[in-house]
Amino acid sequence: MAGTFVGSDVLRETLWTIDGVGIVVATALLTMKYQRLGNDLVAAGFLTFLAGESLLLAGNAAGLQASVPSYAGGIALWAAGLVMVSAQASFPLWMRLTAFVSAALFTVSVLMILWASPLLPTSAPLPALGYPFLVLTFIGWIWTLMKPEC
Repeated sequence: MAGTFVGSDVLRETLWTIDGVGIVVATALLTMKYQRLGNDLVAAGFLTFLAGESLLLAGNAAGLQASVPSYAGGIALWAAGLVMVSAQASFPLWMRLTAFVSAALFTVSVLMILWASPLLPTSAPLPALGYPFLVLTFIGWIWTLMKPEC
C-alpha cells in the first residue's frame, strides 16, 4: 500500500514487490489452513487472490502504464477471491462487508479499464477507493488469525 503514496517509480515498484511477495506467501498459507479445515470455498478464494497478486507482481516492474493489463487481470482475480472468501460466515460480518465493498470497487475499476478508461493502479477515485477497504479486510483476517481460539 505504501508504494501508492510515493513519487519515485523505482521506490513504488520496490515497495509493491515486497508487499506482493508478502501477500502471495500469506495467501498460500491461508489456502493451506482453510483447506485443512475442510473449508474449500474459503481456501479456493485465498488461492484465487494469490493468483491475482501474482499477476500484479508480474506486471509491476513494467511501470504504471505498461502494467495496466496485468493489473486489470490481477484486481479482477482479487475481486473474485474476496467474494469467495467472504461468501461463507468464516469471518465476522464487518470483515466480509469490507471485502465485498472492495471487490465491487475493483470490479468497477476492471470494467472501466476494459472499456478504455485511462485508469492506472494509482488513479483516484477508482481504483484507489478500493484499497482502504482491502486493507481493512486484511486487518480483519490478521485479527481473526491472531485470536487465541484459532
